[in-house]
Order: sequence, then C-alpha cells, then structure tokens
Amino acid sequence: MPGAPQADRLTPRPPGVAAVRAETGGAATLGAAPGIEAQPSRAGGRPGATPHDPPLFAADSLVRRVNGEGALLLGGGRALLMQIAHPAVARGVAEHSDFEADPLGRLLRTLRPVYAISFGSQSQARAAAARVGRRHDAVVGSGYRASDPELLLWVHATLIDSALLTYRHFVAPLPRPDAERYYEETATIAQLFGVPPAALPPTLEAFERYVARQVATLEVSDDARRIARAIFAPSLRSPSTLWLAPALLLAREATAGLLPPRLRDQYGLRWGPTRERVLAATARSSRALLPRIPRAWRAPPPVFLPSGVSVV
Repeated sequence: MPGAPQADRLTPRPPGVAAVRAETGGAATLGAAPGIEAQPSRAGGRPGATPHDPPLFAADSLVRRVNGEGALLLGGGRALLMQIAHPAVARGVAEHSDFEADPLGRLLRTLRPVYAISFGSQSQARAAAARVGRRHDAVVGSGYRASDPELLLWVHATLIDSALLTYRHFVAPLPRPDAERYYEETATIAQLFGVPPAALPPTLEAFERYVARQVATLEVSDDARRIARAIFAPSLRSPSTLWLAPALLLAREATAGLLPPRLRDQYGLRWGPTRERVLAATARSSRALLPRIPRAWRAPPPVFLPSGVSVV
C-alpha cells in the first residue's frame, strides 16, 4: 500500500475521521467481522495454514471470494490514483517511493501484504501487517506521517471501494447483503493495517457516504499527476519494463473508466463515448466469460502472491 502520510498543515483538509465520527455519533467500535473466525478444520492442504495456525478468513468468507479474482487487478490503478488524490498521500509517495525506477517492484510490495492477509494464515497476516507498519514508521515528512489514522482510513477505503466496483464491473453482480458482509469482514484488514476501529464507518452505507465526501473535496496535486504519469507511462527502454507496455495500456483504460469523473478530469485522463462503449463491452464480455472458467485459473498470477500463500 502506498505510504499513507498526514495533512495536518495542508489546506483545504478533506473530511476524514472527524467527519465519520460526527456522522455516526462518536466511536463506532468494530470487533472481528462476522464469518472470519479461524476454522482449523478448513486449514488442511492450504499452503501456510495448519490446524495450529488457521487462515485468518474462512473459506466461505466474502473477502476470499472477492479478493481471489484476478480481474480485481484492473481496479488497482483506480485505487492508487484515488489514494494520491489526497495531497498528503501524494507527497509521501513522491518523497518515499520508487514508482518511476521500479514500477513492478512497487506494485508487488503494495499487493503482497493484502493477499497475505486475505489468504494467509493468522501468523502470515500479522507478519505482513507488521512489515507494512514498519515501512509506514519511516514515511514522515513536512506535514505528513504515514501512520496518521485519517490517511490510513483513506488508503483502506480506496482499496475496498475499488474492489467492490471492479468486481461488479468485470466479475459478476454482487447482491447488497454480500457487499455489506464484505465490508464488515474488511474491518479486520483495516485494523491490521493500523486503522483504529473507531475511525471506520460502521456500515457500508456510511462508508459510501464517506468516500463520496472525500471525492467531492479532494484536489489532485502536481505530485499526484507526476506519479500517475510515471505509473502509466514509465520509461520502457529497459528490457525489464518493456513487457509491461500492453498491460499498462489496459490498466490505463480501466483506471480512467472506473475513476470518479471529478478525479479523472483533474488527472487529465482522456475519456469519451467511444472509450466508454469499449469499456462497457469489455466488462460485459468479462462477466459472461469468467463464470465459465475454473476459479483456479481466475486467481491473481502467482507473481503477485507472497511466498507460502495460495488463493485456492
């Protein structure tokens, strides 16, 4: 996850934890989300999980069902651009990240902790979260720090909002009760990454209002636009990055199409009716095709998974 810094001295400050607390009447303490209790009987045969160290999320959890779809990678660009639309996050990424020099490596360091928590054992999940926490401790600068709860919440929110949207677009419809259960389960992921329970919107509806408020007030900075250009148009002179060109073109189109229009315009991403029709046709084809493909083949490529973690 990109380092999440703080904006105490940046103005205007987007509504965050304080607004969530005001809306929900104070602290909204969330315990372990339903459906994710460790179930040792389901651990057998799963890499990294044993009866003494069961998976954090049960086999029938919505987290495993949704996050196990490789198509969700198409929403990664949207999540990232929403994250860095917050000026403090953008500043932290610009000053402490290496997207331009190593885009693939940075992507892997972002995704692997999420997959370790979603599909790994309890000890693997805790270890992955601890590594992210140590990296965040070093991300501090003028006007920001990565461990700020408001920015941790925003980074987490972009991942959850993008996962739900991308799943509905490219995988299958997701009934509202399933989406609500997914949101409840991801409270555990948020807390492992350092988001205080009291900061989390207590329901999916409250969460959607929080995201909408953020999108309506964020102003994309020059740092954010520079990072976006580095991600979607990196130097392809090196053989190690040349093969990324087709994937980056697809990612750029999906990102532009899935981004909230206000942020897409601020990033200067071109969009129009023709691109909209192509994206819609691609999404329809994907939704029709994916259910016919074995789940193991739909999983994220192994390169994105941490050692010892399997999605299936």
